[in-house]
Amino acid sequence: MTEVIGTTDLSKIYGRTRAVDNLNLSVKKGEIFGFLGLNGAGKTTTIRLLLGLVRPTSGNCRLLGKKISAGSTHAWPDVGYIVETPHSYPELTVRENLEIVRRLRGIEDRACVDWIIRKLKLQQYEAKKAAQLSLGNAQRLGLAKAIIHQPKILLLDEPTNGLDPAGIVEVRRLLVELATNYQVTILVSSHKLGEIAKMATRIGIIHNGKLIKEMDSRQLERQLKKSLFLDGHNRPAIKSILAKAGYQLGSANLAGGSAPLEIRQQEAVEAPDRIATLLVKAGHPPTMLKVQAEDLEAFFLRSVRESGGINDD
Repeated sequence: MTEVIGTTDLSKIYGRTRAVDNLNLSVKKGEIFGFLGLNGAGKTTTIRLLLGLVRPTSGNCRLLGKKISAGSTHAWPDVGYIVETPHSYPELTVRENLEIVRRLRGIEDRACVDWIIRKLKLQQYEAKKAAQLSLGNAQRLGLAKAIIHQPKILLLDEPTNGLDPAGIVEVRRLLVELATNYQVTILVSSHKLGEIAKMATRIGIIHNGKLIKEMDSRQLERQLKKSLFLDGHNRPAIKSILAKAGYQLGSANLAGGSAPLEIRQQEAVEAPDRIATLLVKAGHPPTMLKVQAEDLEAFFLRSVRESGGINDD
């Protein structure tokens, strides 16, 4: 597949801060690349570099195979973007804002304004001034402005900020539709792994300007840690039975408490029926027995922690 978005050893230094540190990305046509990181990780700076809004300290970035330099706008006709907070003319209505974008983009077909208003479900707000919009609807207007010219590339910085759950689902479906049906290449940044995992074909985790992990959606599932959780009426007896059989409980269980017992050993996760049989034969059948994967947010934080990015102290 053809590379549409790319960076090679891309770095941006502000004083003593390496906002982006030797970043290497390659996003192919029709992919949705989830760009994950905590606030201040370097996501927004990367998008600014890709748009030519700031000059890299070293390395380079490319859109559609062409090198992007500070101030270069040659790729902008093919790019839609949101950088941080989407801005609009506050005293103009939603429709008037979109009409201005249509003219600036040189789009002759006026029907595109009606199309994008329907697409982003802005019909009931089209006569409302941008200054009077809620945060979520201001974000919808920002997305509408990014998509109105039907670009080949979308660079979206936290595009679901302020949206309610239904709005998040709508935006997710729209982005998947654009990538799947129209081969639009999308780089979407977020600090919410659970949200990104539902739409991205590939995911990269950035921390302190460095890409610390990259995987496709199938690899993500395999990298999530799994545990076997169980409980029973006589917890001390169950603990003793499991210990004699060589099973190790999670650290939280060693201190007592009411949380279900947790076993992370692979043999227990892969064959929970053996645990059930063991306990039933010992006269202490489990009242709960389930395999559960690490949640996505926990995986994200673990990845950052393992890179040295979070101090547990």
